[in-house]
Amino acid sequence: MKKMGTHLVVDAWGAPADLLNDPEKIRRGMIEAIAAGEATLIDLCVHQFSPHGVTATATLAESHIAIHTWPEYGYFAADLFFCGKGKPVVAMEVLQKALQAKEMTMQETDRGFPSHVAAELQLEASVS
Repeated sequence: MKKMGTHLVVDAWGAPADLLNDPEKIRRGMIEAIAAGEATLIDLCVHQFSPHGVTATATLAESHIAIHTWPEYGYFAADLFFCGKGKPVVAMEVLQKALQAKEMTMQETDRGFPSHVAAELQLEASVS
């Protein structure tokens, strides 16, 4: 496989509802996570839903981080995709701590394409 990046899919629960419903605290948590993950922030959008819940998306030079909260359940879902440099697992650990989630599951997947496709692309590039 020609690895293009690392994708984390996270479920976290046991977090205080007031944190999960506070867009400013989520914004700060995202910024701390991005810095700890050694990523480069391009844009950060944080949206408060009514009656509760927050979605935050960070566009990174390395790809993205997204989080969606359900304060009424003490739950949030996060998705981190880093290509190139950066430490997505470290970023997620910081986000978990910032939002005080007591438990978390994290699935890590390498993203990319088969090695034979990478060889074909290299051959095409050398012919051009």
